[in-house]
Amino acid sequence: MKAFVFPGQGAQFVGMGKDLYDNNATAKQLFEKANDILGYRITDIMFEGTDEDLRQTKVTQPAVFLHSVISAICMGDNFQPAMTAGHSLGEFSALVAAGALSFEDGLRLVYARAMAMQKACEAQPSTMAAIIGLGDEQVEEICAKVSQMGKGVVVPANYNNPGQLVISGNIEAIDEACVQLKEAGAKRALPLKVGGAFHSPLMQPAKDELQQAIEATEFSTPKCPVYQNVDGKPHTNPDEIKQNLIAQLTSSVRWTQCVQNMIADGATDFTECGPGKALQGMIAKISKEVTAHGIE
Repeated sequence: MKAFVFPGQGAQFVGMGKDLYDNNATAKQLFEKANDILGYRITDIMFEGTDEDLRQTKVTQPAVFLHSVISAICMGDNFQPAMTAGHSLGEFSALVAAGALSFEDGLRLVYARAMAMQKACEAQPSTMAAIIGLGDEQVEEICAKVSQMGKGVVVPANYNNPGQLVISGNIEAIDEACVQLKEAGAKRALPLKVGGAFHSPLMQPAKDELQQAIEATEFSTPKCPVYQNVDGKPHTNPDEIKQNLIAQLTSSVRWTQCVQNMIADGATDFTECGPGKALQGMIAKISKEVTAHGIE
């Protein structure tokens, strides 16, 4: 059974999507439509910008979304998902690919999300860190303990695969958590080059802003189940999908659980649509019994 998965922020690279634009008429049309919707030529930044340009949240998120969704659309009849899922931002790509959202509405929501998150990041300095080689429960316990110390909030944000969990929160709380997690036996505690505490309570202002945009957008029943980040479970009800998408900004990304549940429901072949290979690596660490690859 085929599953299609979509990456999140961090997968971007300069030149992403240029081959599609140059060699596929449908892709070129969709990229130009995106330029019109956004009101600026995001393709110029994607194809010829600097790493710094592309790293801005307000650019990165629509850029990764466009590359991912257009890659899937350009597969034509080869895009026949039994199920889809996306990591964080990638959930919007998964919903568009599954037919729950139109391309245009998906892009508008992603841009609204990016702008709201950028604003929240600027309002309160915060960050994230990747914790390698420690059990989820230990990370959860130490985050809870540090959050009670008065240094700010720190929570588990991304359950990427067994032994890799990303934490999110105030800078001082992250620093303290990294010290304690290393003392508890973590192989590594690596601060990430991100501008904010994604998937934490510090994203509440962005969530409030995005909620209005999501509630004003029409969602359809997808053609296949979409496994959503907040609970790792399959959803097809448009109202449930909306509520889960709203909750996503301040909730953990339960990617490990998404993949495990997709496998339990019959997925044997995972195709990553979009830039990079991050999800392929995560899936390989979650299960050795399935195959994970890019678009072939």
